Amino acid sequence: MGPRCFRPCRVVPRTAHRAPLTLAALLLLSAPLAAQQRQTPPAGGTPRDFRLPEPRQFTLDNGMGVTLVQYGTVPKVAVQLYVRVGNVNESANEVFLADLTGDLMREGTATRNAAQISAQAAAMGGDVFINTGLDETTVAGDVLGDYAGDFIRLIADIVRNPAFPESELARLKANMVRNITVQQRSPQSQALVRFRETMYPDHPYGRIYPTAEMVNGYTIQQIRDWHRNQWGAQRANITVAGRFDARAVEAAIREAFGSWERGPAPVLNVPNPVTQRSLQTVDRPGAPQSTLLVGIPTPNPSSPEWIPLSVTNTLLGGYFSSRITANLREDKGYTYSPFSSLSTRYRDTYWAENADVTTANTGASLHEIFYEVDRLRNAPPTPEELQGVQKYLAGNFVLANSSRFGVANQLNYVRLHGLGREYLTNYVRNVMAVTPQDVQRIAQQYLDPARMLIVVTGDLNVIRDQIQPYGTTTP
Repeated sequence: MGPRCFRPCRVVPRTAHRAPLTLAALLLLSAPLAAQQRQTPPAGGTPRDFRLPEPRQFTLDNGMGVTLVQYGTVPKVAVQLYVRVGNVNESANEVFLADLTGDLMREGTATRNAAQISAQAAAMGGDVFINTGLDETTVAGDVLGDYAGDFIRLIADIVRNPAFPESELARLKANMVRNITVQQRSPQSQALVRFRETMYPDHPYGRIYPTAEMVNGYTIQQIRDWHRNQWGAQRANITVAGRFDARAVEAAIREAFGSWERGPAPVLNVPNPVTQRSLQTVDRPGAPQSTLLVGIPTPNPSSPEWIPLSVTNTLLGGYFSSRITANLREDKGYTYSPFSSLSTRYRDTYWAENADVTTANTGASLHEIFYEVDRLRNAPPTPEELQGVQKYLAGNFVLANSSRFGVANQLNYVRLHGLGREYLTNYVRNVMAVTPQDVQRIAQQYLDPARMLIVVTGDLNVIRDQIQPYGTTTP
């Protein structure tokens, strides 16, 4: 969950000079109120299927996958190397070791230091970033198409020949500990930590943060060993999307990565999440708000239920006009920005509703969340309500695929979850084919309030009696 940013307002002093009203403004002020009412906008058109140019896909002899897709008209390319190495590979005493390895890889190779990497990428019109996730690490950038081959070779050098300079380790550790300390102070992070450790006990998905002592104890040898044991061609797939010379790019990939060691196969560590009612609390004395996190495991993207589940989530709490948002924000005024989401990993997903509510309305907010879930379980939505959700999802999907990085990420999403290219080309029509009865069935089958995990972060002295109907508090 990222921070929510708002545009600052410019306050005009009451004594500020005001421009004289124009004739049009005077006529508007004198017009009847009905004439000033906002008119209903015209109905949107029928969403169209997403069209994707046929990608060229092949596998190198060492097991590394390659996906090349010509996209757009701007002469730039997004180069994304996805490697199936992430936090899921860590043991209980190695939390964020994958992240620290990624951070240190960006600090130089056997032939380039960090400044030279940045300068060379900038000369190509871009930069290199490394992002470590739960299931994958991404090494990527966006450069001018003429430099696609050079950028691919630069990424290969970073991945295959990291210097791991020990001189930078203390600084990176300090940065990591500082960032973790700041994040752990937020009630949202505290709620997520309790939620994940309860739903995924003894699994990497349940370990959100390392301790400072753990981070400070990591050695340069551990990092080098981690890279040697975890990184390899068999776990990697490179995607190039944009306008580029396909023959030259393929030659650069074969040259830069063809001799990379095959390495280990991807780790398939699928969790068995806990699915039972539990009320977990984190005490924050004097807190003016309570943070609520209510969720349950659901089917993941590899399931045929995924698209109707996505529609159901959006209708229930996944966009601004959703039911829970309208209830808690517009009708009750308990919170500003509640939202639900489908949190996804490899072969694993849970549905969760998130809300920061006023302390005095903590129990009432839980009541309304479950009321909306039960209402959907008891009766299907109207066709008109469902159509608004479907058009929103279809439009967002097309927008998400309107950039080079968007296309590259979608192709990787399909690959990771084993969906096939038709998932992208048929997505819009499959969303539009979901019926009101499908939505009700999904809610009945997968969103059972009696089996939902509830986490409340707030002032327990104030909210204990409010949340008592939802279970015995577990501090």
